[in-house]
Formats: sequence, structure tokens, C-alpha cells
Amino acid sequence: MSDTDVTGRSEGMDEDPTEAVETPADSMTAVDDDAVSDPEAGPVGAEEEFSDDEEGSEDDEDGDEADDETASESSARRPRRVPSLKRLEEEGEVAADYLEELLDITDLDGDIDIDVENGRASVAVVAEEENNRDLNRLVGSRGEVLEALQELTRLAVQARTGERSRLMLDVAGFRAARRRALEVVAAKACEEVVTGGTPVRLDPMSAFERKVVHDVVAGAGLRSESEGEEPSRRVVVFPVSQ
Repeated sequence: MSDTDVTGRSEGMDEDPTEAVETPADSMTAVDDDAVSDPEAGPVGAEEEFSDDEEGSEDDEDGDEADDETASESSARRPRRVPSLKRLEEEGEVAADYLEELLDITDLDGDIDIDVENGRASVAVVAEEENNRDLNRLVGSRGEVLEALQELTRLAVQARTGERSRLMLDVAGFRAARRRALEVVAAKACEEVVTGGTPVRLDPMSAFERKVVHDVVAGAGLRSESEGEEPSRRVVVFPVSQ
């Protein structure tokens, strides 16, 4: 059993994270944080949530902005209530209990930090540097295990609260480091587009990675779109004139 120190949470929740979580079929769809940037509408990272009763839309399937919908088109749709701080804190508490149980079962050491960022609950599993190698088992070589664990954590939160969750999970600082690297890649792509005046296609990326790129491109005043199908879906950066 690990000595897991949970920061900023209350005690008392003890469900087994290995138990199956029953949830509506639409919530089983992988959450795609990807979107299309529109410089006139601002960075894609801005909070744009939509009505809970728009069933059947791409937003209900993904939980975030539709993959190939511009930010301006998204903002034209009817917004929905932004989750309260209390509810987001509750999501973090439930997620922390779920992850604490998981760490105990897998005999991994880690601390759990809870925060609220950009209208979402944010939970991070961190450890001393010498223990990060063990925690990387929960990340995978390219973050695929982390993506799956994030989905399971969201489902655990939904099972407890009855509400869909857009919680973001990081383990061993993987997302934070990947975000910094992608911001550099996206900035270089923007420079190439401005200099050459032609579109630049980036390597295939996950939904999280594409969204980071879209945000950087929008901040640079350029336009970007996602093209292709998973797992080969990628971002294309366009000059303003195209």
C-alpha cells in the first residue's frame, strides 16, 4: 500500500476504482479536446460550453468544441451553464479518491493535487523525481495510458455526481511538458506559414495535442484546421489570406 498524500481534498470516499462504472453510452465516447482555431474569435482554449439538451451533436459526443468547427461558429450556438466552483471542486475530490485507490492497488507512490483551471477540475498525480519512472506506467510511451485513465476517472466522477465531467488529468508532469514542447512546434509552424505564405501540415497528434496547437495558432492571428482520421489526424496551419 502506498502512502498517498492528497492535497486539498476531504476524506470519506472509498469505492474500488477497478469496479465497472455504468454510464450512458454517449459518455463512453473518447473525449476529443480538439478544435479549430479562428483568430477573430480568440484562442480555442477559451471556455465555450453548450446546452446539455443538444443531444446528438458533436459536442455531446466529445464534451468539448466540435473537432472541425470554427470558434466563431461555436460561439454562435446557445451557451450552457458553466459548472460552479463548488461542483468542480467536488469533481476533484471524487477523482482524487478514485486515483488514490488506484495507486494503492498498483502499489505506486504519488501525491494528488487538485485545482480548478479554465472552468475545469484539474487533477495531477505527482511524485518525487526518483519515483516518476514508476508513475510513467500510468502514462504510456505517448500518453495513451494517461488518456485511458483520464476517461476512467471522468466516468468515476460522473457515476458519483450524475454529471458529465471535463476533468483534466496529468501524471508525472507529462501533459505539462508535452504542452511546452508543442507550443514551440506550433510557434515554428506559424513562422514558416508567415514566411512562406503556404499551409504547413504537422505530424499526427492526439486531441489534446491538436488543441494546444490550435490555441497557439489562434494567438498568432493565423488559422488552423484538423484533417484526417484517427490515429493519423493532424493540424494544418494556414496563412490569414487562405
